[in-house]
Amino acid sequence: MKTVSSILLLISAFCLSVISCKDDENYDTIESVDKVKIDSVKVVSDTMSVFSVQSIRTYSTYSSKCQGFYGYDYIYASDIQRDVTAYQYFRTGDCVKKPVVIPSQINFSPQKKGVYTFRFWSGNNTWITKNIVVN
Repeated sequence: MKTVSSILLLISAFCLSVISCKDDENYDTIESVDKVKIDSVKVVSDTMSVFSVQSIRTYSTYSSKCQGFYGYDYIYASDIQRDVTAYQYFRTGDCVKKPVVIPSQINFSPQKKGVYTFRFWSGNNTWITKNIVVN
């Protein structure tokens, strides 16, 4: 009985390892990460209340399906100024060379009143500026 159980356990382990190896072939590897310019920004409302949450959506263009949104660099330049830079990943694999616009978002929840200035990096030394009044 112990040998039958051992054999079944061994067969199960072998099958799982074969299946997991085949699944690994479907995943591509991220090769690098770099800045991507933000083409446009959508702010739902330019006024909001303290402690409320608002989504700020950014749009960037990627030149192929092997690129995509990786994350933001969100810097508190001062109490009420934020500098936002988007980053893209580059991955290996079969890529269709067709530009695609991908939206991403930041959730903003101010902790005090004031006029907040957001600067979104749009290439070289240029920025898209948006102001949000917090009451």
